[in-house]
Amino acid sequence: MSLSSPLSVLERPVVTDVAASPAPVETSTPRRRRWVRPVLLGAVLPLALIALWQLIATSGLVASYRLPTPLGVWAAGVDLYERGVLYQHVAISTQRVLLGFVIGSVVGLALASVVGLSARVSEFFAPTLGALRAVPSLAWVPLLGLYLGYNEDSKVALIAIGAFFPVYTTVASALRHVDAHLVELGRSYGYSGPALLGLVQLPAVVPAVISSLRLALAQAWLFLVAGELLGASLGLGFLLVDSQQNGRIDRLFLTIILLGVLGKLTDTAVGVLERFLLKRWGS
Repeated sequence: MSLSSPLSVLERPVVTDVAASPAPVETSTPRRRRWVRPVLLGAVLPLALIALWQLIATSGLVASYRLPTPLGVWAAGVDLYERGVLYQHVAISTQRVLLGFVIGSVVGLALASVVGLSARVSEFFAPTLGALRAVPSLAWVPLLGLYLGYNEDSKVALIAIGAFFPVYTTVASALRHVDAHLVELGRSYGYSGPALLGLVQLPAVVPAVISSLRLALAQAWLFLVAGELLGASLGLGFLLVDSQQNGRIDRLFLTIILLGVLGKLTDTAVGVLERFLLKRWGS
C-alpha cells in the first residue's frame, strides 16, 4: 500500500482583500506658511520706516534738498533705468563682489584648514595674519593701486582681502575645537589627512563655515564701496560719490538702498546653501 497523500506544508496566509492603509497626505499650506509668515513680518519694519520717511519729508521738518521723498528716490531710479545706466552700475558691482568673495573665501577656507589642524602652522601664520586683519580697508587701496593699477584687478583683490579674514578666522578657530573623540573615530576608520578633513572635521563645523561665509559676504560689500570710491567709472560706489558731488541726494539714497537690497539678496543665497549643507551634514 503506497502513501499518495501530499505532505502538509505550512504557508503564510495570503490576504487578497485588505483595505490599503491611507497614505500620509501632505498639504502645501503649512509649507507656504513657513515662508509667507517670515516675509510678511519682515516687511513690517521697512514699510513703517518708509511711511515715517514720507511723513518727515513732506512735513517740512527737513529741507527737501537734504531729504527727498520715497517717490523722489523711486523716480531717480526709474530715470537711471530708462537711460540704461542703473543696470550697468548694479551688474559691475555685483560681479566684483561675487568674484572677490569666491576668491577670498576659497583661500581663507584652505588656509584655515591648515592652520586649524596644526598648532605649529598656526603659530607661524597667526601673528602675521592677525596684524594684517587690523589694517583698515582704505589703507589697501593705494597699495593695490600702485601694484595692480586702478582697474578691475585691484578692486577684486581688495574685495577678496575683505572676504578672506572672516572665513579664515572663524573656520580656523572652529577646527581647533572639533571634538577629539570624533576625530579619533574617523581615524579608527582609516581616515587621515585630506580625507579626515573632508569627511569628518569640515562637516563638524558646517555652522561655523556658513557663519563665516555670511560675514565674508558682508565684508565683500563693504570693501566694494571702499574700492569703488577711488578710481572707478562704474559701480554703486562710483554712483555714491558722483551723486554726492553733484548734489543728487535722491540718487544717494537710491544707491544706499540698492546696496542694502543686494546685500540681503546675496545673504539669502548663502542661506539656501546653509540649508543644503545642514541637511547633508548637520547633526
